[in-house]
Amino acid sequence: MELYQSKFDPKTYLGYCYQFSESPEQKDNRRFVTFVLCQLSQTFSSGKYKGKRLIEVGTGPTIHSLISACEHFEEIVVSDYTDSNRRELEKWIRAEEGCFNWDAHIQFVCDLEGRSRTPAVVTETLRQRIKHVLKCDVSLENPFQPVTVEPADCIISSLCLEAACKDREAYRHSLGAMVGLLRPGGVLVLVGDLNETFYTVGDQKFLTVNLSQDFIEKTLCELGLSVQQFIKQQAQDREVNLKCDYEASFYLVAHKN
Repeated sequence: MELYQSKFDPKTYLGYCYQFSESPEQKDNRRFVTFVLCQLSQTFSSGKYKGKRLIEVGTGPTIHSLISACEHFEEIVVSDYTDSNRRELEKWIRAEEGCFNWDAHIQFVCDLEGRSRTPAVVTETLRQRIKHVLKCDVSLENPFQPVTVEPADCIISSLCLEAACKDREAYRHSLGAMVGLLRPGGVLVLVGDLNETFYTVGDQKFLTVNLSQDFIEKTLCELGLSVQQFIKQQAQDREVNLKCDYEASFYLVAHKN
């Protein structure tokens, strides 16, 4: 985890992974982002999932996972282990000069959902509903220690645990801690990669836990959750991708029994 504190560059990560660019070198990243935004839209625009509190575990320097959900929860807690990622989030929340521009992502979701509300209104709603930006360590029983957060109606986590955990046993433990933040009957939305061992940000390489669909579903079942959806998007040009080696991205929705 200390490698992230010292070597993870949020601006490089955002610039490479989250620009809505048509350039050939960013084609796979755009596929991933649009895949996730479309799935999140389907989950939350139905109005089925709503409540008082949404927690995102391992937000990184991004806010795209919250665009469709923000209108359905009274307060949102975002979190990350890395100080620079939390500073990047705070810059966007405060609309500070130099913050990353998420307008294209918000416009994409508004177009997708046929919203009458403008991207500017959605942006302001999200900024107002993010009440806390917390330090998060998923290796702890309470990832927000020493802060205690009331149980959430919804938890979202994207590309976090496979990067933060050294092996499957650690992943299982951290997923259990995450589920512990969720109230009975609450919903977990999990986004990640399958059969991946590394990814890069700039010139820095980060290792990941190699996950399978069977392992994830079995672990969630053991933790008292029932998987409602497990959707995969296969990677393209895996053999020649030097930035990462994932086989597929996944998006799942699970209910806490």
